[in-house]
Amino acid sequence: MDELIAISMVQRQQIIQNAVKNYGKRLFNFIRSRVKNDEDAEDILQDVWYSLTSIVDIEPIEQLSAWLYRVSRNRIVDKSRKQTTQSLEELAYEDEEGELVFPENLLSDGKNPETELERKNFREVFYAALNELPEKQREVFVMNELEDMTLQQIADKCGESIKTIISRKRYAVVHLRERLKNM
Repeated sequence: MDELIAISMVQRQQIIQNAVKNYGKRLFNFIRSRVKNDEDAEDILQDVWYSLTSIVDIEPIEQLSAWLYRVSRNRIVDKSRKQTTQSLEELAYEDEEGELVFPENLLSDGKNPETELERKNFREVFYAALNELPEKQREVFVMNELEDMTLQQIADKCGESIKTIISRKRYAVVHLRERLKNM
């Protein structure tokens, strides 16, 4: 009985490895053409791979490629439904001379006791949640989000595969979102 389980685990692992090898680039390009940036595409692709690895019995999936694209489409739709934050450039507008102008409230100091307290509380919760992460996940998140390094630069610096770095970043983001969802 244990031999049957071991064989099926090996077969399952081989199916997943073949899927990543055969569909990885095409799936990424498919997702990337439908989202705003590479990071969003990487997050969605990571979710797709996670969904595939979460399936207990992969064999009933007759058309693996169709399943992967369907899950990708669903994740893209889910992402578009979630409230997204705007970049600073999206908030700006051009004046008569063609220069970028930012709304006054963005540039104002905005210091009052209530906003300062909110910022302080947010920072405390954020850094506490960040410190809860395993060291490697925390490092990847900090290098990518706070030090503005690309995921590829992090992979090169750490001597890890890009997929490992993406996975670490994804786990960190999921944890932080969960901890900060009420903020």
